[in-house]
Amino acid sequence: MSDEKPTRRDILRPLHLLGIALGCGVFAAVVTLVATGAFTSRVNTAIANGTYDGLTPIALGLVVGGGAFIVTLLFLAMLILVVDPAEVTKTVDRPVLYEPETPDEPDSDKPGRTSSSS
Repeated sequence: MSDEKPTRRDILRPLHLLGIALGCGVFAAVVTLVATGAFTSRVNTAIANGTYDGLTPIALGLVVGGGAFIVTLLFLAMLILVVDPAEVTKTVDRPVLYEPETPDEPDSDKPGRTSSSS
């Protein structure tokens, strides 16, 4: 393992966030295309004959994929706003949700304990 610890700025690069949102949008579009039967011959012949009512599966997939992209991007942007700017340059060397580390305090300062020195 290397001793290099990534900073929060390295972890939260804008291009990575756009890539995550794009992946979510493409996934939603593909799921919509498969669910609406865009790859079946029955749907494709109905579209070609002009008897298909409503939005075509490809247009619906683009709408759903674009919506998922925008919603994911907004959600990630809101999560980025939670990060304290002062902590952006700090290194991440342990899990974030752990309790903060405090130095060991001497036993004599703690209430309810007696010192063992005689």
